[in-house]
Amino acid sequence: MKLSDFKYNLPEELIAQYPAEKRDQARLMVLDREKEKIEEKVFSDIVDYINPEDCLVINETRVFPARLMGTKDKTDAQVEIFLLRQLEASGLWEVLVKPARKVRVGNRLSIGDELMCDVIDNTVSGGRVVRFNYDGDFFDIVDRIGQSPLPPYVRREPEPLDKERYQTVYAKKRGAVAAPTAGLHFTPELLEKIRAKGTKIVPIVLHLGLGSFRSVVVEDLSRHKMDSEYYEIPQDSADAINATMKSGGKVIAVGTSTVRALETQVTSEGWVKPDRGWTDKFIFPPYEFKIVDRLVTNFHLPASTLLMLVSAFAGRDFVFKAYRKAVKEKYRFYSYGDAMLVL
Repeated sequence: MKLSDFKYNLPEELIAQYPAEKRDQARLMVLDREKEKIEEKVFSDIVDYINPEDCLVINETRVFPARLMGTKDKTDAQVEIFLLRQLEASGLWEVLVKPARKVRVGNRLSIGDELMCDVIDNTVSGGRVVRFNYDGDFFDIVDRIGQSPLPPYVRREPEPLDKERYQTVYAKKRGAVAAPTAGLHFTPELLEKIRAKGTKIVPIVLHLGLGSFRSVVVEDLSRHKMDSEYYEIPQDSADAINATMKSGGKVIAVGTSTVRALETQVTSEGWVKPDRGWTDKFIFPPYEFKIVDRLVTNFHLPASTLLMLVSAFAGRDFVFKAYRKAVKEKYRFYSYGDAMLVL
C-alpha cells in the first residue's frame, strides 16, 4: 500500500482541543471485524466487551513536562527547548529547539534560574545535543518549570488541566514526551470493574517520542523510518500474556504504542518475550499480528503511522468506512478525542 491510500478529508474542527469532561464518557465506536459491524457506545461500555479470561495490556509510561522556555546567551532571544531523550546520566540530551536557525553549536541557553545548557552538536533530524548544568535532581526541576508537551494539533497553550488530563491514571514510569492517548479514557473505577470480572490488567512500557507526530513523506511506505522508542516488557507481564494466549483468552492492547512493543518481542513459537530496548517497528498493511487480538485506540490523523497500524489490524477498507462515519457524525479526533475498540 502507498501513502496516498491513507489520506482522507478531516475537518480541522474535529481535532479535539480539550478532553471530554469525564474520561470515560468519551464516545466509543466498536468495530467487529468478523461481522463488519459498527456499534456506537460510550467508553465506559468497554467493560461489556472484556471477558474474565482476557488480559488488558496497558502502557505505564508517564509524560513529563518536556517543553522548556529559555533565553539565548548575549542576545536574550527567546528559545523553546523540547526534551526528546536523555543520552547519558551526565546531563546530555537530544532536544528540539525553536527557532532552530538561531541556535548553533557553542551557544549557551538559560532556562530560569535553575537550568542552563550548552549546545554541543547537531542531529541528523534537525535537533540539537545539549549538556545541562544544574544543582539537584534534574527531573524535579523540569517538573516544576516545564510545560506539558501537548501535540502540535492542539492549537492552544498548555493549561493546568493538561498536567492531569494529558496523562493516564496508571502512568508510573517517566520518560514519554507524548501520551499513550487510548489510555486517557480509563478511570480508576472503570479499571476496578474490569478487574472485578477476573480480567488481568498487564503493564508494559513504551516511552513515546515525537515520532508519533512525524509525517510520512515517502509514497512507498517500505522506505519510511520510524523513530526509535524505548520499551520494557517485564517477565511477569510476558508470563501473564502468554498464559492468556494458551488458555484461549484475548489479548487486548490499549493503544498503538502497546501493540508496537508487543509485536516487537515475539518468539519463533509466537509467544511474547520479556525484554527491554529500543524499537523502530513500523506496522502497516499487510501485516500478520502475532500477539494482539483486540485493540483500543483513538481516531488518528490522515496519512499517519497510527492510522496505518489500525488499518493493518482491522483492514483498510473497514477502517475507512468507520472513519467516514466518524467524520459525518462529528466524532472528536486525535489525542483528546473519542475512542475506537476493534474486536
